[in-house]
Amino acid sequence: MPLVAAPPADVDHNPVTPNSMTPAAESAELAQWLARIEHGHPRAIDLGLDRVRAVWRALGAPPPARRVITVAGTNGKGSVVRDLESVLLAAGRRTGVYTSPHLRRYNERVRIAGREVDDAALIAAFEQIEAARGALTLTYFEYGTLAALWLFAAADLEVAVLEVGMGGRLDAVNIIDPDIAVITAIGLDHQQWLGRDRDAIGREKAGIVRPGRPVVLVDREPPSGLLAAATAAGARLYRLGVEFDTEPAASGWRYRALDGTHRTLPAPALRGRHQFDNAAGALAALELLAPGRPLDSALLAAGLGAATLAGRFQQLAEQPEIIVDVAHNPPALSRLAATLAEYPAAGRTLAVFAMLADKDLVASAIALAPAIDAWYLAPLPPPRGATLEQMASALTAAGIGAPRQALQSVSAALHAARRAAGPGDRIIACGSFLTAQAVLAGC
Repeated sequence: MPLVAAPPADVDHNPVTPNSMTPAAESAELAQWLARIEHGHPRAIDLGLDRVRAVWRALGAPPPARRVITVAGTNGKGSVVRDLESVLLAAGRRTGVYTSPHLRRYNERVRIAGREVDDAALIAAFEQIEAARGALTLTYFEYGTLAALWLFAAADLEVAVLEVGMGGRLDAVNIIDPDIAVITAIGLDHQQWLGRDRDAIGREKAGIVRPGRPVVLVDREPPSGLLAAATAAGARLYRLGVEFDTEPAASGWRYRALDGTHRTLPAPALRGRHQFDNAAGALAALELLAPGRPLDSALLAAGLGAATLAGRFQQLAEQPEIIVDVAHNPPALSRLAATLAEYPAAGRTLAVFAMLADKDLVASAIALAPAIDAWYLAPLPPPRGATLEQMASALTAAGIGAPRQALQSVSAALHAARRAAGPGDRIIACGSFLTAQAVLAGC
Protein backbone atom coordinates (compact mmCIF):
# COMPACT_ATOMS: atom_id res chain seq x y z
CA MET A 1 0.00 0.00 0.00
CA PRO A 2 2.29 2.76 -1.22
CA LEU A 3 2.05 6.28 0.12
CA VAL A 4 4.62 7.67 -2.27
CA ALA A 5 2.54 9.35 -4.95
CA ALA A 6 -0.57 11.42 -5.30
CA PRO A 7 -3.82 9.42 -5.31
CA PRO A 8 -5.47 8.50 -8.60
CA ALA A 9 -7.34 11.29 -10.34
CA ASP A 10 -10.72 9.75 -9.52
CA VAL A 11 -10.05 9.77 -5.76
CA ASP A 12 -11.33 12.61 -3.58
CA HIS A 13 -8.13 14.20 -2.28
CA ASN A 14 -9.89 16.32 0.36
CA PRO A 15 -10.23 14.31 3.58
CA VAL A 16 -13.52 14.72 5.38
CA THR A 17 -13.07 16.35 8.76
CA PRO A 18 -15.03 14.54 11.49
CA ASN A 19 -17.73 16.79 12.94
CA SER A 20 -17.09 19.39 10.22
CA MET A 21 -20.82 19.37 9.48
CA THR A 22 -23.55 19.82 12.05
CA PRO A 23 -24.73 16.26 12.67
CA ALA A 24 -28.37 15.31 12.55
CA ALA A 25 -29.87 14.03 15.75
CA GLU A 26 -29.92 10.28 16.23
CA SER A 27 -33.12 8.66 15.03
CA ALA A 28 -35.61 7.47 17.60
CA GLU A 29 -34.93 3.87 16.55
CA LEU A 30 -31.17 4.20 17.06
CA ALA A 31 -31.74 5.96 20.39
CA GLN A 32 -33.89 3.00 21.48
CA TRP A 33 -31.18 0.54 20.47
CA LEU A 34 -28.52 2.50 22.37
CA ALA A 35 -30.69 2.60 25.50
CA ARG A 36 -31.25 -1.14 25.16
CA ILE A 37 -27.58 -2.09 24.82
CA GLU A 38 -26.59 0.28 27.62
CA HIS A 39 -28.59 -1.83 30.06
CA GLY A 40 -28.06 -5.24 28.49
CA HIS A 41 -25.26 -6.42 30.79
CA PRO A 42 -25.06 -6.43 34.60
CA ARG A 43 -21.91 -4.27 34.67
CA ALA A 44 -21.08 -1.21 32.55
CA ILE A 45 -17.39 -2.21 32.48
CA ASP A 46 -16.59 -5.91 32.36
CA LEU A 47 -13.12 -6.42 30.92
CA GLY A 48 -12.50 -9.74 29.20
CA LEU A 49 -12.52 -11.24 25.72
CA ASP A 50 -14.41 -14.54 26.07
CA ARG A 51 -17.94 -13.23 25.51
CA VAL A 52 -17.14 -10.73 22.77
CA ARG A 53 -14.88 -13.22 20.97
CA ALA A 54 -17.60 -15.89 21.06
CA VAL A 55 -20.13 -13.53 19.48
CA TRP A 56 -17.60 -12.39 16.85
CA ARG A 57 -17.02 -16.03 15.92
CA ALA A 58 -20.78 -16.55 15.69
CA LEU A 59 -20.81 -13.65 13.22
CA GLY A 60 -18.20 -15.48 11.14
CA ALA A 61 -15.18 -13.50 12.38
CA PRO A 62 -14.50 -11.87 9.00
CA PRO A 63 -11.34 -9.72 8.76
CA PRO A 64 -12.31 -6.06 9.25
CA ALA A 65 -9.78 -4.88 6.63
CA ARG A 66 -6.75 -5.99 4.68
CA ARG A 67 -4.53 -4.24 7.22
CA VAL A 68 -5.28 -3.27 10.84
CA ILE A 69 -3.65 -0.69 13.10
CA THR A 70 -4.68 -0.79 16.78
CA VAL A 71 -3.97 2.23 19.00
CA ALA A 72 -3.83 2.03 22.81
CA GLY A 73 -2.47 4.35 25.50
CA THR A 74 -3.57 6.77 28.21
CA ASN A 75 -3.35 10.09 26.37
CA GLY A 76 -3.06 10.92 22.69
CA LYS A 77 -4.95 7.94 21.26
CA GLY A 78 -7.62 10.01 19.56
CA SER A 79 -5.07 12.38 18.05
CA VAL A 80 -2.92 9.55 16.65
CA VAL A 81 -6.00 7.82 15.22
CA ARG A 82 -7.16 11.04 13.57
CA ASP A 83 -3.68 11.71 12.12
CA LEU A 84 -3.56 8.18 10.71
CA GLU A 85 -7.01 8.47 9.20
CA SER A 86 -6.39 11.86 7.65
CA VAL A 87 -3.10 10.90 5.98
CA LEU A 88 -4.57 7.63 4.69
CA LEU A 89 -7.53 9.50 3.24
CA ALA A 90 -5.21 12.05 1.64
CA ALA A 91 -3.40 9.12 0.04
CA GLY A 92 -6.69 7.82 -1.36
CA ARG A 93 -6.86 4.73 0.85
CA ARG A 94 -10.26 3.30 1.79
CA THR A 95 -10.09 3.51 5.56
CA GLY A 96 -12.34 2.64 8.48
CA VAL A 97 -11.93 4.15 11.95
CA TYR A 98 -13.41 3.09 15.27
CA THR A 99 -13.07 5.46 18.23
CA SER A 100 -14.69 6.18 21.59
CA PRO A 101 -16.30 7.92 23.33
CA HIS A 102 -18.37 10.27 21.17
CA LEU A 103 -19.05 13.94 21.85
CA ARG A 104 -22.23 14.80 19.95
CA ARG A 105 -23.78 11.58 18.68
CA TYR A 106 -22.98 7.89 18.63
CA ASN A 107 -22.29 7.76 14.87
CA GLU A 108 -18.98 9.59 15.44
CA ARG A 109 -17.52 6.31 16.70
CA VAL A 110 -17.61 4.55 13.33
CA ARG A 111 -16.31 6.20 10.17
CA ILE A 112 -15.85 4.65 6.75
CA ALA A 113 -14.01 6.56 4.02
CA GLY A 114 -13.95 9.60 6.30
CA ARG A 115 -17.70 9.71 6.92
CA GLU A 116 -19.76 8.71 9.91
CA VAL A 117 -21.92 5.66 9.27
CA ASP A 118 -25.63 6.38 9.28
CA ASP A 119 -28.25 5.21 11.75
CA ALA A 120 -29.56 2.48 9.46
CA ALA A 121 -26.13 0.86 9.17
CA LEU A 122 -25.64 0.85 12.94
CA ILE A 123 -29.09 -0.59 13.53
CA ALA A 124 -28.44 -3.35 10.97
CA ALA A 125 -25.19 -4.19 12.76
CA PHE A 126 -26.89 -4.27 16.16
CA GLU A 127 -29.57 -6.59 14.77
CA GLN A 128 -26.90 -8.99 13.50
CA ILE A 129 -25.17 -8.98 16.89
CA GLU A 130 -28.46 -9.53 18.70
CA ALA A 131 -29.20 -12.56 16.54
CA ALA A 132 -25.69 -13.98 17.04
CA ARG A 133 -25.20 -13.51 20.78
CA GLY A 134 -27.67 -16.13 21.98
CA ALA A 135 -27.71 -16.23 25.80
CA LEU A 136 -24.54 -14.16 26.12
CA THR A 137 -24.87 -10.57 27.31
CA LEU A 138 -22.57 -7.76 26.17
CA THR A 139 -21.57 -4.37 27.50
CA TYR A 140 -22.36 -1.17 25.60
CA PHE A 141 -18.73 -0.94 24.45
CA GLU A 142 -18.65 -4.57 23.34
CA TYR A 143 -21.80 -4.10 21.26
CA GLY A 144 -20.29 -1.00 19.67
CA THR A 145 -16.99 -2.71 18.93
CA LEU A 146 -18.66 -5.68 17.26
CA ALA A 147 -20.90 -3.35 15.25
CA ALA A 148 -17.89 -1.41 13.96
CA LEU A 149 -16.00 -4.58 13.04
CA TRP A 150 -19.04 -6.05 11.26
CA LEU A 151 -19.54 -2.85 9.26
CA PHE A 152 -15.85 -2.67 8.38
CA ALA A 153 -15.82 -6.28 7.19
CA ALA A 154 -18.61 -5.46 4.73
CA ALA A 155 -16.95 -2.27 3.47
CA ASP A 156 -13.92 -3.67 1.60
CA LEU A 157 -11.40 -1.58 3.53
CA GLU A 158 -7.72 -1.29 2.84
CA VAL A 159 -6.95 -0.19 6.41
CA ALA A 160 -8.92 -0.26 9.66
CA VAL A 161 -7.71 1.90 12.56
CA LEU A 162 -9.07 0.70 15.91
CA GLU A 163 -8.84 2.75 19.11
CA VAL A 164 -8.75 0.76 22.35
CA GLY A 165 -11.37 1.90 24.82
CA MET A 166 -9.51 1.12 28.05
CA GLY A 167 -6.36 -0.83 28.76
CA GLY A 168 -5.55 -3.18 25.93
CA ARG A 169 -5.12 -6.80 26.98
CA LEU A 170 -8.77 -7.31 27.94
CA ASP A 171 -10.37 -4.59 25.81
CA ALA A 172 -12.93 -5.79 23.25
CA VAL A 173 -10.88 -4.33 20.38
CA ASN A 174 -8.15 -6.87 21.19
CA ILE A 175 -10.09 -9.75 19.62
CA ILE A 176 -8.54 -8.50 16.36
CA ASP A 177 -4.85 -9.17 15.67
CA PRO A 178 -3.33 -5.92 14.46
CA ASP A 179 -0.64 -5.73 11.82
CA ILE A 180 0.78 -2.74 13.69
CA ALA A 181 0.22 -1.69 17.30
CA VAL A 182 0.64 1.90 18.47
CA ILE A 183 0.89 2.70 22.18
CA THR A 184 0.75 6.37 23.12
CA ALA A 185 1.80 8.13 26.33
CA ILE A 186 1.17 6.14 29.52
CA GLY A 187 -0.19 7.90 32.60
CA LEU A 188 -2.14 7.15 35.75
CA ASP A 189 -5.78 6.67 34.83
CA HIS A 190 -8.42 3.93 35.27
CA GLN A 191 -6.21 2.56 38.04
CA GLN A 192 -9.03 0.57 39.63
CA TRP A 193 -9.09 -1.60 36.49
CA LEU A 194 -5.56 -1.38 35.06
CA GLY A 195 -3.19 -1.21 38.05
CA ARG A 196 -1.84 1.30 40.51
CA ASP A 197 1.31 2.44 38.71
CA ARG A 198 2.65 3.12 35.21
CA ASP A 199 4.39 -0.24 35.03
CA ALA A 200 1.17 -2.16 35.66
CA ILE A 201 -0.81 0.06 33.30
CA GLY A 202 1.89 -0.27 30.64
CA ARG A 203 1.72 -4.05 30.85
CA GLU A 204 -2.02 -3.92 30.23
CA LYS A 205 -1.56 -1.62 27.23
CA ALA A 206 1.09 -3.99 25.84
CA GLY A 207 -1.60 -6.65 25.53
CA ILE A 208 -2.34 -5.41 22.00
CA VAL A 209 1.10 -6.35 20.62
CA ARG A 210 1.63 -9.55 18.65
CA PRO A 211 4.74 -11.72 18.21
CA GLY A 212 6.94 -10.64 15.34
CA ARG A 213 4.83 -7.59 14.55
CA PRO A 214 5.80 -3.95 15.06
CA VAL A 215 4.73 -1.77 17.96
CA VAL A 216 5.23 2.01 17.84
CA LEU A 217 5.77 3.57 21.28
CA VAL A 218 4.78 7.25 21.38
CA ASP A 219 6.14 7.90 24.87
CA ARG A 220 9.56 9.40 25.50
CA GLU A 221 9.80 7.64 28.85
CA PRO A 222 7.82 4.41 28.47
CA PRO A 223 7.40 2.49 31.73
CA SER A 224 9.61 -0.54 32.18
CA GLY A 225 6.53 -2.75 32.49
CA LEU A 226 5.47 -1.79 28.97
CA LEU A 227 8.93 -2.37 27.51
CA ALA A 228 9.30 -5.72 29.29
CA ALA A 229 5.86 -6.96 28.24
CA ALA A 230 6.28 -5.93 24.60
CA THR A 231 9.74 -7.50 24.45
CA ALA A 232 8.54 -10.72 26.10
CA ALA A 233 5.72 -10.93 23.55
CA GLY A 234 8.28 -10.91 20.75
CA ALA A 235 7.14 -7.62 19.22
CA ARG A 236 9.45 -5.37 17.21
CA LEU A 237 9.81 -2.07 19.09
CA TYR A 238 10.00 1.36 17.44
CA ARG A 239 10.41 4.09 20.07
CA LEU A 240 9.89 7.83 19.95
CA GLY A 241 13.25 9.44 20.62
CA VAL A 242 15.17 6.34 19.49
CA GLU A 243 14.10 4.87 16.14
CA PHE A 244 12.14 8.02 15.18
CA ASP A 245 11.88 11.51 16.60
CA THR A 246 10.60 15.07 16.28
CA GLU A 247 12.00 18.54 16.76
CA PRO A 248 10.52 22.00 16.32
CA ALA A 249 11.43 23.96 13.18
CA ALA A 250 10.92 27.59 12.21
CA SER A 251 8.39 26.62 9.57
CA GLY A 252 6.65 23.87 11.56
CA TRP A 253 8.42 20.72 12.75
CA ARG A 254 10.93 18.10 11.65
CA TYR A 255 10.28 14.37 11.58
CA ARG A 256 13.18 11.91 11.73
CA ALA A 257 11.79 8.87 10.00
CA LEU A 258 12.50 5.20 10.62
CA ASP A 259 14.58 5.13 7.45
CA GLY A 260 16.84 7.90 8.82
CA THR A 261 15.58 10.66 6.54
CA HIS A 262 14.36 14.00 7.85
CA ARG A 263 11.21 15.82 6.75
CA THR A 264 10.35 19.41 7.54
CA LEU A 265 6.56 19.65 7.66
CA PRO A 266 3.99 22.34 8.44
CA ALA A 267 2.58 22.26 11.95
CA PRO A 268 -0.28 19.75 12.33
CA ALA A 269 -3.80 21.10 12.57
CA LEU A 270 -4.00 19.69 16.11
CA ARG A 271 -2.45 22.33 18.34
CA GLY A 272 0.19 21.93 21.04
CA ARG A 273 3.82 20.89 21.01
CA HIS A 274 2.87 17.38 22.18
CA GLN A 275 0.97 16.94 18.91
CA PHE A 276 4.31 16.75 17.08
CA ASP A 277 4.97 13.52 18.99
CA ASN A 278 1.50 12.16 18.23
CA ALA A 279 1.88 12.97 14.54
CA ALA A 280 5.30 11.30 14.49
CA GLY A 281 3.81 8.14 16.00
CA ALA A 282 1.21 8.07 13.23
CA LEU A 283 3.87 8.58 10.55
CA ALA A 284 6.05 5.82 11.98
CA ALA A 285 3.08 3.45 11.83
CA LEU A 286 2.46 4.43 8.21
CA GLU A 287 6.11 3.76 7.37
CA LEU A 288 5.73 0.27 8.83
CA LEU A 289 2.51 -0.25 6.91
CA ALA A 290 4.42 0.22 3.64
CA PRO A 291 8.02 -0.80 4.41
CA GLY A 292 10.64 0.34 1.95
CA ARG A 293 8.36 2.96 0.41
CA PRO A 294 9.24 6.53 1.43
CA LEU A 295 6.36 8.66 2.62
CA ASP A 296 5.28 11.46 0.31
CA SER A 297 5.82 14.79 2.07
CA ALA A 298 2.98 16.53 0.23
CA LEU A 299 0.52 13.86 1.32
CA LEU A 300 1.77 14.04 4.90
CA ALA A 301 1.37 17.82 4.98
CA ALA A 302 -2.13 17.60 3.45
CA GLY A 303 -3.24 14.85 5.81
CA LEU A 304 -1.89 16.32 9.02
CA GLY A 305 -3.13 19.76 8.02
CA ALA A 306 -6.68 18.41 7.73
CA ALA A 307 -6.61 16.39 10.94
CA THR A 308 -8.83 18.45 13.20
CA LEU A 309 -10.64 16.68 16.02
CA ALA A 310 -13.51 17.78 18.21
CA GLY A 311 -12.60 18.36 21.83
CA ARG A 312 -8.86 18.70 21.32
CA PHE A 313 -8.00 22.35 22.02
CA GLN A 314 -11.03 23.17 19.93
CA GLN A 315 -11.98 26.84 19.60
CA LEU A 316 -15.74 27.35 19.79
CA ALA A 317 -16.04 31.14 19.96
CA GLU A 318 -13.88 34.24 19.71
CA GLN A 319 -15.41 36.98 21.90
CA PRO A 320 -14.72 35.79 24.46
CA GLU A 321 -12.55 33.00 23.13
CA ILE A 322 -13.89 29.64 24.28
CA ILE A 323 -11.74 26.52 23.99
CA VAL A 324 -12.87 23.02 24.90
CA ASP A 325 -10.53 20.13 25.61
CA VAL A 326 -11.26 16.59 26.79
CA ALA A 327 -8.13 16.43 29.02
CA HIS A 328 -9.22 14.48 32.10
CA ASN A 329 -6.16 13.23 33.99
CA PRO A 330 -3.01 14.88 35.38
CA PRO A 331 -0.67 14.23 32.41
CA ALA A 332 -3.26 15.44 29.89
CA LEU A 333 -4.08 18.52 31.96
CA SER A 334 -0.38 19.30 32.29
CA ARG A 335 -0.07 19.17 28.49
CA LEU A 336 -3.15 21.38 28.21
CA ALA A 337 -1.56 23.93 30.56
CA ALA A 338 1.58 23.90 28.39
CA THR A 339 -0.49 24.45 25.24
CA LEU A 340 -2.34 27.35 26.86
CA ALA A 341 1.07 28.88 27.67
CA GLU A 342 2.18 28.23 24.08
CA TYR A 343 -0.83 30.22 22.82
CA PRO A 344 -1.17 32.94 25.49
CA ALA A 345 -4.25 35.09 25.87
CA ALA A 346 -4.04 38.86 26.03
CA GLY A 347 -5.98 38.77 29.30
CA ARG A 348 -6.96 36.14 31.86
CA THR A 349 -7.68 32.45 31.38
CA LEU A 350 -10.88 31.25 33.08
CA ALA A 351 -11.43 27.54 33.63
CA VAL A 352 -14.79 25.78 33.46
CA PHE A 353 -13.74 22.67 35.33
CA ALA A 354 -15.70 19.48 36.03
CA MET A 355 -14.35 15.95 36.47
CA LEU A 356 -15.33 12.41 37.35
CA ALA A 357 -14.89 11.41 40.98
CA ASP A 358 -12.71 8.39 40.16
CA LYS A 359 -9.96 10.66 38.79
CA ASP A 360 -7.13 12.18 40.83
CA LEU A 361 -8.81 15.52 41.38
CA VAL A 362 -6.01 17.12 43.41
CA ALA A 363 -3.22 16.17 41.01
CA SER A 364 -5.38 17.25 38.08
CA ALA A 365 -6.00 20.68 39.60
CA ILE A 366 -2.29 21.09 40.34
CA ALA A 367 -1.43 20.18 36.74
CA LEU A 368 -3.77 22.76 35.23
CA ALA A 369 -3.31 25.52 37.83
CA PRO A 370 -0.28 27.32 36.27
CA ALA A 371 -2.44 28.35 33.31
CA ILE A 372 -5.59 29.43 35.20
CA ASP A 373 -6.53 32.81 36.69
CA ALA A 374 -10.05 31.94 37.89
CA TRP A 375 -12.04 28.73 38.30
CA TYR A 376 -15.71 28.02 37.59
CA LEU A 377 -16.47 24.65 39.14
CA ALA A 378 -19.36 22.38 38.21
CA PRO A 379 -20.56 18.90 39.17
CA LEU A 380 -20.99 16.05 36.70
CA PRO A 381 -23.95 13.64 36.91
CA PRO A 382 -23.91 10.76 39.42
CA PRO A 383 -22.90 8.10 40.01
CA ARG A 384 -19.42 8.80 38.62
CA GLY A 385 -19.42 12.59 38.55
CA ALA A 386 -17.50 14.57 41.18
CA THR A 387 -19.70 16.77 43.33
CA LEU A 388 -19.15 20.49 43.83
CA GLU A 389 -17.87 19.74 47.32
CA GLN A 390 -15.29 17.30 45.94
CA MET A 391 -14.18 19.76 43.27
CA ALA A 392 -13.83 22.61 45.75
CA SER A 393 -12.00 20.40 48.25
CA ALA A 394 -9.55 19.37 45.52
CA LEU A 395 -8.65 22.98 44.76
CA THR A 396 -8.20 23.68 48.46
CA ALA A 397 -6.03 20.57 48.93
CA ALA A 398 -3.99 21.63 45.91
CA GLY A 399 -3.28 24.98 47.56
CA ILE A 400 -4.90 26.93 44.71
CA GLY A 401 -5.72 30.45 45.83
CA ALA A 402 -7.10 31.81 42.55
CA PRO A 403 -10.71 33.05 42.63
CA ARG A 404 -13.35 30.36 42.24
CA GLN A 405 -17.09 30.06 41.86
CA ALA A 406 -19.23 26.98 42.38
CA LEU A 407 -22.10 26.53 39.92
CA GLN A 408 -24.79 23.89 39.66
CA SER A 409 -24.00 22.65 36.13
CA VAL A 410 -21.41 22.89 33.40
CA SER A 411 -23.82 25.08 31.45
CA ALA A 412 -24.20 27.46 34.40
CA ALA A 413 -20.43 27.56 34.89
CA LEU A 414 -19.92 28.42 31.23
CA HIS A 415 -22.50 31.21 31.39
CA ALA A 416 -20.89 32.62 34.54
CA ALA A 417 -17.44 32.56 32.95
CA ARG A 418 -18.79 34.29 29.85
CA ARG A 419 -20.35 37.04 31.96
CA ALA A 420 -17.09 37.54 33.84
CA ALA A 421 -14.82 37.53 30.79
CA GLY A 422 -13.43 40.88 29.77
CA PRO A 423 -11.63 41.99 26.61
CA GLY A 424 -8.75 39.64 25.86
CA ASP A 425 -9.89 36.98 28.35
CA ARG A 426 -10.47 33.39 27.29
CA ILE A 427 -12.33 30.40 28.71
CA ILE A 428 -11.00 26.85 28.74
CA ALA A 429 -13.56 24.12 29.47
CA CYS A 430 -12.00 20.80 30.43
CA GLY A 431 -11.84 17.90 32.89
CA SER A 432 -13.91 15.19 31.20
CA PHE A 433 -15.49 14.08 27.94
CA LEU A 434 -18.79 14.81 29.73
CA THR A 435 -17.64 18.40 30.34
CA ALA A 436 -16.81 18.77 26.66
CA GLN A 437 -20.17 17.26 25.66
CA ALA A 438 -22.06 19.76 27.82
CA VAL A 439 -20.09 22.71 26.46
CA LEU A 440 -20.45 21.61 22.84
CA ALA A 441 -24.19 21.22 23.38
CA GLY A 442 -24.41 24.79 24.68
CA CYS A 443 -22.28 26.55 22.06
